[in-house]
Amino acid sequence: AAEKRRRRKRKTFPDPAKRVFINQEICEGCGDCTKKSNCVSVQPVDTEFGRKRKIDQSSCNKDFSCQDGFCPSFVSVLGGSVRKFGSVFKDAELAELFKTLPVPGTPVEKPVYNIVLTGIGGTGVLTVAAIAGMAAHLDNKGSSVMDMTGMAQKGGSVLSHIRIANSPDALHAPRLWSGSADLVLGCDLVVTASAQTLDMVSPDTRIVVNSDIVPTAQFQSNNAIQLNPDAQLDVLRGIVGQPHLANLPATSIATRLMGDSITTNMFMFGFAVQKGLVPLSVESIEEAIKLNGSQVKATLQVFNWGRMAAHDEAKLEEYLAKCGVEDTAEPVSLTLDALIERRVKHLTDYQNAGWAEQYLDFVKQVRKAETAAVPGGELKVTASVARYLSKLMSYKDEYEVARLYTNGDFIKRLKQQFEGDFKLEFNMAPPIIARPRKPGGEPQKIAIGGWMFNVLKVMARLKGLRGGALDVFGRTAERRMERRLIGEYRGLINSVLGQLTPATQSVVTRIADLPEMIRGYGAIKDGNVTQFEAEKQKLLAELSKGPAALAA
Repeated sequence: AAEKRRRRKRKTFPDPAKRVFINQEICEGCGDCTKKSNCVSVQPVDTEFGRKRKIDQSSCNKDFSCQDGFCPSFVSVLGGSVRKFGSVFKDAELAELFKTLPVPGTPVEKPVYNIVLTGIGGTGVLTVAAIAGMAAHLDNKGSSVMDMTGMAQKGGSVLSHIRIANSPDALHAPRLWSGSADLVLGCDLVVTASAQTLDMVSPDTRIVVNSDIVPTAQFQSNNAIQLNPDAQLDVLRGIVGQPHLANLPATSIATRLMGDSITTNMFMFGFAVQKGLVPLSVESIEEAIKLNGSQVKATLQVFNWGRMAAHDEAKLEEYLAKCGVEDTAEPVSLTLDALIERRVKHLTDYQNAGWAEQYLDFVKQVRKAETAAVPGGELKVTASVARYLSKLMSYKDEYEVARLYTNGDFIKRLKQQFEGDFKLEFNMAPPIIARPRKPGGEPQKIAIGGWMFNVLKVMARLKGLRGGALDVFGRTAERRMERRLIGEYRGLINSVLGQLTPATQSVVTRIADLPEMIRGYGAIKDGNVTQFEAEKQKLLAELSKGPAALAA
């Protein structure tokens, strides 16, 4: 997959005029697309309504197997191109801007300077290492580069050991040893904070790290993996101290400037060079980039953008403001009241004000009960009920999928990421039309042309039929189950509120969180509901032990 992508960049392999895009509002975050594609370009994105999926267009190998996931959130974008946010800048303008960059300093003179370059496979880590080695040669220095790729290929951890000496005679071994690194250039935070990297770090090591988390291959087998960077940064800070640690959201910045996250590693390299942490001249590095011969213009630009980030953060922000933004989604609610308010609006749009009022009345009831049972405590149960009752009450039937495609947000997100003349194909398994892949299996998805958008507009206006006598879609077993779960969840919460005390609050909250497990569509959802029921019985059994046992 990584090799296909490399060859496409060099125009030596067919490049289909097709991209895959996920409508995050329709995505349930069930992970079926990840399971069927095993592709690290299908990445998690945390939203107000839970963890969803997105496609990293920069690393996508156009295998399209992710579309096999049983979910109507996938669309094919035919024609057009990925939006290049930084294309608003003219070459002459950038040339003048980069001329203002001062000549960077160099590290304290040492016989041999040791650099550990970390990243993930398929993102250009080895290219940066090779350019550094060639630049050392052009500076008439000795160098060795040893790449530790293992079985990484695409998505696994990669380390390069780079040693630069005033004379080749000073180099006796290419591999670094415990505590020997002078600089760790961390293009990936997870790999940088791993044991194999930290073994080479000492309190005197300087670390420059990308604070944006890029999900590695581990995410494919663990959907719930935590992606918060703070813990990893704390580990690094604890070893070298804050003065020796520099972190910046390099992936976000490089993607906004260049329209391609693959440029992140060279951006990081430019940042470290300008900080005076690399014993190589700018002239030799730029010449090495030209000799490499791949994407020369873009690589030189992003290298100098990295230098600008190190030299003049205000100037960088000025240019970032001209680039536009990748995603204008609302931030996740930080307070309970904000969470409830947004879900009341969501349920009003989903059905009507009366439906939202039913939700709000029940949440108020839970809030009152928890306030009395846990005086002065955090309203954890209320927050969970507010989140997950809304989830159950806004199950994604045909009317809701249609609404989420036609309410304007989908087109807005699409145009944020793509430009030019493009058309859409919807990848769906419509009831009645779709046939199973095999007897008893899930329905086969089919590609439907852009005309489907007009059908979806009509469908969205028919949401008032939901649950009524004329709701032909509501008669299926899946829809009956979804309606049943709403009532059962309310009954479940009412039954455990009577047992709520400070000692039982934790387990009652876990019970209230159970609908988090109910994700996906069709058979995927059925399987998750089975797991939900089993976990519910376990937690109820735990709660039945009583407050004294739980407190102990």
